[in-house]
Amino acid sequence: MADDKSGRDKQARDEDRRQREREIDTEIERGDESEPSVDTSPLDYFETELDSLKFPATGAEIVAVIGDRAVELGDEHYTVEELVPEVDSEHFDSPSALNVRLQRPTIAAGMKRVLEATNTLPNAELGDSQRDAYEKTFQELKAIDADDDDEGIAAIADWIVEHIREKESLPGSRDVRREAATFCRTNGYEIRNSEWLGI
Repeated sequence: MADDKSGRDKQARDEDRRQREREIDTEIERGDESEPSVDTSPLDYFETELDSLKFPATGAEIVAVIGDRAVELGDEHYTVEELVPEVDSEHFDSPSALNVRLQRPTIAAGMKRVLEATNTLPNAELGDSQRDAYEKTFQELKAIDADDDDEGIAAIADWIVEHIREKESLPGSRDVRREAATFCRTNGYEIRNSEWLGI
């Protein structure tokens, strides 16, 4: 990588993302995570193929090697390519970081759509804090809409992708939160002002 401002910025962003993934792994191992413990069995079926990847690996590299492989999560079946964005901007430090993503399929599918749509913009890049805000919004929608089909995540992912296509720019994280809050209130979910979506 070139030793210029752009190269150093990319290295810093990559390190931030790796640190976030390590923190997630640590929280899950300690049991502090509010979500269920991560089941590694979906990756066990294609452990050999994962060994051929050099981590950190991009989403595009992972999809190229194991994209067509099936992942069973409870009663649901997905392929890896349905959950991992086929872009070079998304990196996974380790198989466990990939596993964390696969364990949250509706959030992963929503983020995949957003990241792939972002990749079509010529001069836009989804910064780490904005990406985290989008993902946190999806997580909050998952928590609110836990008993339904996660239609909130799909609706907001649709809204973000439509915004990217129509305006050729990324919506601000506050705009995404505001749209998610509107969706929740329209569908009868109570949002308090102290909550992430209470904007």
